[in-house]
Amino acid sequence: MIFGLSKAVIASVILVLSYAVLFSEKLNRAVVVLLGSAVMILLGVLSYDQAIKGVDFNTIALLIGMMIMVGIMEKSGAFQFAAVASAKLVKANPRGILAVLGVVTAVLSAFLDNVTTVLLIVPVTIEITRKLKIKPYPFLLMEIFSSNIGGTATLIGDPPNILIGGAVGLGFTDFLKELSLLVVICLIALIIVFDLFFGRKMTASAAAKKEVMNINEYDCITNFPLLWKSLAVLVAVISGFVAGEHFHIANGTIALFGAAVLLALYTHGLEHSERDKRVEDAFSLVDWTTIFFFTGLFALVYGLEVTGVLEMLGHKALLLVDGSIKKAAFLILWASAVLSAAIDNIPFVATMIPLIKTMEESLGGREAVMPVWWALSIGSCFGGNGSLIAASANVIVAGIAAREGHALNFLKFLLWGLPVMLTSIAIASAYLYVVHFM
Repeated sequence: MIFGLSKAVIASVILVLSYAVLFSEKLNRAVVVLLGSAVMILLGVLSYDQAIKGVDFNTIALLIGMMIMVGIMEKSGAFQFAAVASAKLVKANPRGILAVLGVVTAVLSAFLDNVTTVLLIVPVTIEITRKLKIKPYPFLLMEIFSSNIGGTATLIGDPPNILIGGAVGLGFTDFLKELSLLVVICLIALIIVFDLFFGRKMTASAAAKKEVMNINEYDCITNFPLLWKSLAVLVAVISGFVAGEHFHIANGTIALFGAAVLLALYTHGLEHSERDKRVEDAFSLVDWTTIFFFTGLFALVYGLEVTGVLEMLGHKALLLVDGSIKKAAFLILWASAVLSAAIDNIPFVATMIPLIKTMEESLGGREAVMPVWWALSIGSCFGGNGSLIAASANVIVAGIAAREGHALNFLKFLLWGLPVMLTSIAIASAYLYVVHFM
């Protein structure tokens, strides 16, 4: 007992207050969860050793490794090359560009991360639409939706998948096998709808198209040797994710090894001072705010686990779904989508993971409950399309668009985001039913 209250009550109050401050955006999100977890330790809800035990260091290592590799690869200009080459592939036809940039964004988001992808693709998109003298709004929406849908397909595509994969022991190929077909179906549906509403009405003059076609995509590549080194390491790391599942090598180990190899290649042959400067610059590419946010969040949620709060909630959830895996899967799918549209999906998923774990034994074990885990992944990732604040990529695109004089306001986005999210979740419901419950 602490101040006459049980540890479970104290842990719950700290978590609720932390989430309230988190969603109010009054403080930096990393600061909020670090304060919350520190208060838990200071009040004796968690010991220091327990807090460290609650941190999933495989997930942290995976995030750091991928951030370093993508950050170094970015310096080669590869992503800008992909955007310009895609536009020229369809002869600078606006209708074709809308579709092809959606595909490129989805693919890059599956193998890199959403935020990096849109940071690099969106400015090029705005420049292309400016030359074609057409509004960028449909293209920006397409890229937001495609990034959130495409990121669902793989372990490394979206933070919720990294969390789920680390907690459940799912590998790179597990996500590809289970979710890639659903992602392709949803992406095709998205492209068809956008073509009907926007693509068919888009026109550009022959002179404007010629201006785009005159852009030399190879001018975007600022460092060819770095491009080939980065591509080689990235392919090797993704291959390592696949092979590592059979040799029981953690994804975080492979990602950090890949980052170390690329750092060695990136700095090879340089003078001591220049080499050290490049390494420091590479480490600065890591989003340390996100890393510490995950670290504090793991400890914060673990406080609910060790005090028995999640076990109690798990029993209540079992009563709600009446022991049915089908009911649990569809409840998690729709609840995670709706809630992820309203709040940050990362803390939601971090809280749901240990909760679902407490339900596994009563529902028949890990294998039997796999549809519920896939439902959590799909719902939290697709839910990112529900509102402008639902995913980091959305906020990033809105910020870039505003600086370029093409503001995306909350309501304007909601008119498209909510229908896209609901449609994709409806498709996902049918997909889950056919794959797991027929």
